[in-house]
Amino acid sequence: MDFTEEQLHRYSRHIILPEVGGKGQKKLLNAKVFIVGAGGLGCPVGYYLAAAGVGTIGMADNDTVELSNLQRQIAHSTKTLGMHKVDSAKAAFEALNPDVNVVGIKERISKDTILDLIREYDIVVDGSDNFPTRYLVNDACVLAKKPLVSGAILRFEGQVTTVLPGEGHCYRCLFEEMPPAGLVPSCQEAGVIGAITGVIGSLQALEVCKLILGKGEVLKNTLLIYDALRVTFRRVKIPKNPGCPVCGGNPTITELQDYEAGYCRM
Repeated sequence: MDFTEEQLHRYSRHIILPEVGGKGQKKLLNAKVFIVGAGGLGCPVGYYLAAAGVGTIGMADNDTVELSNLQRQIAHSTKTLGMHKVDSAKAAFEALNPDVNVVGIKERISKDTILDLIREYDIVVDGSDNFPTRYLVNDACVLAKKPLVSGAILRFEGQVTTVLPGEGHCYRCLFEEMPPAGLVPSCQEAGVIGAITGVIGSLQALEVCKLILGKGEVLKNTLLIYDALRVTFRRVKIPKNPGCPVCGGNPTITELQDYEAGYCRM
């Protein structure tokens, strides 16, 4: 493909980077990324991927915009209150960059739908806020051999990791079993500082861009933890677990479990 004059101007700061250049920008424009959740993490991830020129962005979320979302979910606004989040995000991202096609899925993902939803996408980003959804997304990406960039936030902290099926750890290598319901509070219960979503979401978007470009290190076998109050980043090594029930040598999970995936209200 040849760039238009407008595209050359729009992506000029990318194109002059040796690690990106014209070839890299074309990779971004041809890439397809699926985001689970159009909330606190999905909004900055989607915004920066749209700004970067990622050509197709899928987003799944069955929630609508509420006033309490606007403290952190930057793709939405007072004018979009009551609108489906995926419609609100689609309007915001496509207004930012008309090169981008946002495919909104107004449904709660399930074991019956997720493999079909992610099939045509190159990379999956998890911006959900509940364990059933995280485990479902992880297992689906391992079974489908799709790279996954997973993020989570709570209060003043956040974490990011990247799963490359067949090459490194998966989410179950870190947390093999889902914690009991109610053990870990949600953002709705414990609170979250709005700007932490921007930090973690931006890190997720960077991981996606590096995967598309094939440049630099990604967080394979690593959990990156950010503590905003102490202003610290900590890298925790996560070795691949040979006994992991989904990505180990003799997996016991060979088909998706019947989890009740929840709303993505972060």
